[in-house]
Amino acid sequence: MNFKRKIVVLVSCVFSFLLLEHRLRPPVEELRLSDWFHPGKRPDVVTITDWLAPVIWEGTFNRQVLGRYYGRQNLTIGLAVLATGRTADQYLEMFMRSANKHFMSGYRVVFYIMVDALSRLPDLEPDPLRTFKVLPIKGDRWGDFHLTHMSSLAEHILGHIEDEVDFLFSMTVNRVFQNDFGVETLGASVAQLHAWWYFKNKDIPYERRPKSAACIPFGQGDFYYDGSVIGGRPLEVLTLIEGYLQGVTHDHKNGLNSTYERHLNKYFFTHKPTKLLSPEYSWNTALRPPAQVWSVKATRLSRWYF
Repeated sequence: MNFKRKIVVLVSCVFSFLLLEHRLRPPVEELRLSDWFHPGKRPDVVTITDWLAPVIWEGTFNRQVLGRYYGRQNLTIGLAVLATGRTADQYLEMFMRSANKHFMSGYRVVFYIMVDALSRLPDLEPDPLRTFKVLPIKGDRWGDFHLTHMSSLAEHILGHIEDEVDFLFSMTVNRVFQNDFGVETLGASVAQLHAWWYFKNKDIPYERRPKSAACIPFGQGDFYYDGSVIGGRPLEVLTLIEGYLQGVTHDHKNGLNSTYERHLNKYFFTHKPTKLLSPEYSWNTALRPPAQVWSVKATRLSRWYF
């Protein structure tokens, strides 16, 4: 047997062994919703939607079960934030320090920091399992904060993020994490309930003009979602962004200008999220938490510019 043939046989044997080992390896058991989610423990709030998606409140989930399951998954989670101009100067350091401590503690996290100037970056070392990736952008290139944020994020998802993380969140920078923002929030498509409109639940500010792509007709609608947090699988986030950009393009052609949050609400009305986060995950500091809010995970510091 010549040398080349020996190499081919050896590689074939190694491949066969690895394939056999993979087939004999016990399959990873799927985590059922009922294994970790207990909606009956919070009868004071909405915990299941009409389309059977869970709404995550403190007290509804089992951290130990989730930890055992996701601890075996070798996950990497991404968190993207856009910080330009005064928003970077005012909020970025607080955002990064608190996220470094509370966001997905114990799991690998890649922070994607989109900035218009490297000088705006805080002097901060990531904790173990954390990686900071700086993604320079050329200022507010569209003259609109949300268009800049979403178009830049879409480019990076396609360019590299989809290959780097299993789940991706995008958040506004005016946020301080206060308690564990953990794996109970992971899902294919994750929407954040709006702190004010969840409890008010009337006169919801949907887009009502029929010619707008963001229009939700009177008498329709599920919840009002907070545009400062979106999440899910990277390609699901990309699909949401594409829907938003298409809606904006449609409206501009028709001489309309609806808000980012209204386009987001239309998207989630027609593409139901698989998981909803309670207002505990994005509480507004201008509001006093009601009795239903047991544990604030993160707060928004101001509505300025957002």
